[in-house]
Amino acid sequence: MRDPATLADMTDLRTEIDDTDAQLCALLGHRARLISRAAQLKEENGWPARIDGRVEEVIDNVRRFAEAEGWDADLAEKLWRELVEWSIRREQVALGRE
Repeated sequence: MRDPATLADMTDLRTEIDDTDAQLCALLGHRARLISRAAQLKEENGWPARIDGRVEEVIDNVRRFAEAEGWDADLAEKLWRELVEWSIRREQVALGRE
């Protein structure tokens, strides 16, 4: 990642934004594969897709990470709550518990 202060013009800035978006998509794809594995492990252990304590732990972590990075923790929470709900729905499907 390049320091935004070093980007001389909008072309460089847009290129960096596009590169960052590609990296974010790659990370989200990795996270989705981790969720698929979580569903397998939950099935093996008879665990539910939703574990409320873990949901709140993830949200607390994300708020802390966002604050450390200097961006809006409320926005991070909103985005991650949607991501977590999507993940839980994906696990429920995999577990046959729609």
